[in-house]
Amino acid sequence: MDATFSAEEHFRQGLDALERRAHVDASEHFRCANRLDPSSPRFRSYYGLAIGLGERRFDKALELCRDAAKQEFFNPTLYRNLATVHLAFGFKAEGIRFLRRGLMIDPANEEILADLGQLGMRRRPVLGFLRRKHLVNRWLGFLRNRSDVGAPALELFQV
Repeated sequence: MDATFSAEEHFRQGLDALERRAHVDASEHFRCANRLDPSSPRFRSYYGLAIGLGERRFDKALELCRDAAKQEFFNPTLYRNLATVHLAFGFKAEGIRFLRRGLMIDPANEEILADLGQLGMRRRPVLGFLRRKHLVNRWLGFLRNRSDVGAPALELFQV
């Protein structure tokens, strides 16, 4: 890496590489940014994200992202990075939990809302007093989701 880049320039280059899905290149830029300014939680979080996505080192990525989110707990982007690391390794429930935590800070965050939309949110069971897997709930849920025509009528059964 070019030693004449500032930490912020390395960070921008890393974001560019991350957008292109060049995770190894992104990891290198974020590592340099983090080395030049180790007190920045933003640099640390993105370095962890790139390590997780590029090098598949879950423990190190999780440590960096968690530490950054603890230090700057009011930044929804850091929670999104932490969620992305969890999701990349198959921990969907934890990923959703951190995305929701980011939404608590900024309810209008479009990136987090888009991530949650891609994951798909489950609707409530049609009959709330029955378990989700109960045959009647499954059948009514199938009918509710099958067509738009049947959906309004079944919404009356929401309990």
